[in-house]
Amino acid sequence: MNHDNYDNSYISGILREVKTVAIVGASANDVRPSFFVTKYLIDKGYTVYPINPGHAGKEILGRMTYARLADVPEPIDMVDIFRASSAVPPIVEEALALDPKPKVIWMQLTVRNDEAAARAEAEGLKVVMNRCPKIEYARLAGEIGWNGVNSRVISSKKPLLRSGFQSFGIRSR
Repeated sequence: MNHDNYDNSYISGILREVKTVAIVGASANDVRPSFFVTKYLIDKGYTVYPINPGHAGKEILGRMTYARLADVPEPIDMVDIFRASSAVPPIVEEALALDPKPKVIWMQLTVRNDEAAARAEAEGLKVVMNRCPKIEYARLAGEIGWNGVNSRVISSKKPLLRSGFQSFGIRSR
């Protein structure tokens, strides 16, 4: 697969299908990107399991944190990797050892490991590299377009806000 560009249908299909996400490298520090992604995915209705050996047994955003993927008490649909590219191969091997295997390996922005991606794909998993599920979800749901981004129209006019939670969403709960 070409991991330089992804069809919107590929990304949206993953984000619709996935229900449980393990975030490897999740942080309890509320200024870290992994914290924002964890919160966003929880808010969108995903069941999120933070993976962080140094924080295992404690909670992040009300979710128990685990030391490793094998410690998660239910099947994982997607493994979201917030670690350096060089750390990806052992994480993919750990994911492939799970029974059942996850459906998706997702590597965050700036994270890419083609060999680990090929290994996961050979085992039937979908792979996304150098992308953020929070950004992709918001882009595909039209949330980013509210600010003129990705709409090809820049405007100083504020959007009309209606009552209730406003999210176009790409998932049905």
